[in-house]
This record gives sequence, structure tokens and C-alpha cells, in this order.
Amino acid sequence: MLKRSVTISGHRTSVSLEEEFWQAFNEIAERRNKPLAELVREIDRKRADRGLSSAIRIYVLNYYKAGE
Repeated sequence: MLKRSVTISGHRTSVSLEEEFWQAFNEIAERRNKPLAELVREIDRKRADRGLSSAIRIYVLNYYKAGE
């Protein structure tokens, strides 16, 4: 498990993901030509009552399920 700090709306928070999820998330950001921080903000806005780490995992899973 790797913990990284991210800033969302001016607030720092920690996100813990397995190394494989961090690698996949970084790959998605590169493919979409977006900074990782921008994707985190997008996910944060849409996550409802799910934790941020879980929301990122679901985002990564859905991305690859969609075959993008």
C-alpha cells in the first residue's frame, strides 16, 4: 500500500492505494493527457459518499472495463 498526499480545493489529504492501482491511475492520466491532480479532483466531485481511495479504484476499474 502506498500513501500519497494530494490537494483538493486547497486542502491536503492522503490517498492510499496499492502500487498497481497507482501505476494504472498514472497511465490513465498520461493517456488522457491530464495531470493526476486534475483526475483526482474530477473523481472527488463525483464520488458521493464513497471514500476517495475507493472511488479512485472504481474509476481505474471502470476505465479498463470500458476498454479505453
